[in-house]
Amino acid sequence: MITAGVDIGAKTSKVVILKDKKNIGKGIATTGLDQEASANEAFGQALKQAGIKLEDIEKIVATGVGKDEVRNAQATITEVGAAAKGAIFLNPDVRTVIDVGGEEGRGIKCTEKGMAADFAINEKCAAGAGAFTEAMARALERPLEEFAKLSLKSTKSIPMNAQCAVFAESEVVSLIHAKIPHEDISRAVHDSIADRIISMVRRVGIEKEVMLIGGVGYNVGFVDSLNRGLKLEVIVPEGPEFVGALGAALKACE
Repeated sequence: MITAGVDIGAKTSKVVILKDKKNIGKGIATTGLDQEASANEAFGQALKQAGIKLEDIEKIVATGVGKDEVRNAQATITEVGAAAKGAIFLNPDVRTVIDVGGEEGRGIKCTEKGMAADFAINEKCAAGAGAFTEAMARALERPLEEFAKLSLKSTKSIPMNAQCAVFAESEVVSLIHAKIPHEDISRAVHDSIADRIISMVRRVGIEKEVMLIGGVGYNVGFVDSLNRGLKLEVIVPEGPEFVGALGAALKACE
């Protein structure tokens, strides 16, 4: 059986194609104003990689903020449900999923069957999401990847007091003017985000194993801050941004 999952996120649209629950193709595109066009672009990449045509897919399930814009989907699944299903499929031992994307973060408690038993969402402020690190990297005039790696060089913890991304950017500028080393500023930013995410996840309970998914999974500075804050090593799967789409494709298999 060939199925597909489509995850239309705030920043990127992802597609995963499965054949008998084995990944045969995936694609990703920037989510623009036309979410349907973004989905089609990601679909094109996935179909090419899989070496099949759209009509070969028996069922499509959509998830994400733009799931209702996927016209060829036969069903939808919540972001929380897709994340839990995808994470447990990749690692059956996972019981807590931390999903951090461009605009929001989620903490999910999972059952062994890949269901979401409870969840919490940080969606009111970008200070707990990927957009926050991007803004802070721009303030330091550093590429995001370089900004993330700087955090690992820091040996000093500097607290950030601002609870808003806008005010935090002003605080970063003040730290720059105070001649604080960039690596210490980077660590302060990542620790600040990790603290907010950890506080959110604790509302649902943190149980091992813990998996981090979403595009922020590529941010080594954030992963390091999260590990230190949780006092454990989170699991970051290959292609962490595709886990939601994978969960949707798995749902289509059902």
